[in-house]
Parts: sequence; structure tokens; C-alpha cells
Amino acid sequence: MTDLQPVVYVVDDEPMVRRYLTTLLELQAFRVISLASAEELLEHGALEGPGCLLLDVFLPGLSGLDVQKVLMETFHHLPVVFMSGQGSIPMSVQAMRAGAVDFLTKPLDTEELKSAIDRAITLSERICAERAEHRELRERLGRLSQREIEVLCRVAVGKLNKQIAAELDIVEKTVKVHRGRGMQKLGIRSVAELVRLAGILELLPPPSSN
Repeated sequence: MTDLQPVVYVVDDEPMVRRYLTTLLELQAFRVISLASAEELLEHGALEGPGCLLLDVFLPGLSGLDVQKVLMETFHHLPVVFMSGQGSIPMSVQAMRAGAVDFLTKPLDTEELKSAIDRAITLSERICAERAEHRELRERLGRLSQREIEVLCRVAVGKLNKQIAAELDIVEKTVKVHRGRGMQKLGIRSVAELVRLAGILELLPPPSSN
């Protein structure tokens, strides 16, 4: 879990709507950044921390759905809660299929809004925690020698020390040394932990199609 306070980015081209939502959300102890357009949001830059977007579908220039697509394409996985005064069922289905947390109809119900934002922030905090873990594991992996990586990748797919020794043309004792040092550098003690880590870091080969 991150220690950063989550941010709700309110994006709506109507000043009165932005002021109302900012006041409402701040009274509920949310940190709010209010923006008038999709372009302002994308230029803001700091979208990596925990939080969510409260995003109007119909915006001048890029629409809310366009923003959702851009964020996904650029790996900014900030959860989106859409809002609209005239959204259609096909539009809401499209948004939800693309990963939106909710699609709310204006005028917004306060309890529904808070529930949607709570769910979005919970999702965002989980994503941030997973990314932090991934970065930490990558840093640990960087401490390994190439030979240690070669040995541990084979251990992770269930190969025995003697099989690994034969494949790498080294003696079994050397395999044990590389295996022990590699697992120590990664901070793990069991093969089960190694398999999990290798899966997260995509070190395992893809399943056979046979």
C-alpha cells in the first residue's frame, strides 16, 4: 500500500459542475484536482500515484472515451468513473468493457458517487502496490549474474540440478552454488516463491501449444 494520498481528478467543461464536485468531494476528505478538458488532464502529467478520474463523457476536443483509450495505450492505468447527463446504453457498455469502474448519470447521486470513487481508489491502490512490487523484484533481479538467471529459470520450470548441469555444461555442484546465491539475492527460500516471482517477471517460457 502506498503512503501517498489518493487524488480524484475531476474533469468537466462546466465550471459550476467542477466547483460543486470539488466542494462535495473535499468535504468527504478526498484530495481533488479540477480540470476543464481532456487536454488539461493529459498535460498535467502526474497521473502515476493512487487515485481515479471522475470524467465527463462529453468534453470539448477529446471526449472522455478518447481519454480512456489514450490512458490505456500509454499504460496510465488510473481507474475511470464516467459521468454524463445524456449517455446512452451502448456508450456505457463501451466504457465498462474498456475498464471503467462505473458510469454515472447526472444529476449525480451522492452515495453512488462516493461508492464508485471508493471502489476506483481501492483498485488504484492495488495497481500501485503491484507496480511497486514489480519494480522491487526487477531491482532484485538486476543483482543476479546471467548464469544465476539461467539456473533459476530452469529451477522454476521444475528441472533437477543434474538436468540443469547437463544443459549448461557445468558440474552439478556449480549449479547448486548459482542456485543458492541467486535465491539469496532475490530474498527467497523456496521453489514456490521462485515460481511466483518468475511468473510476475515473465521469466517462464510460454505454455506449449501441444
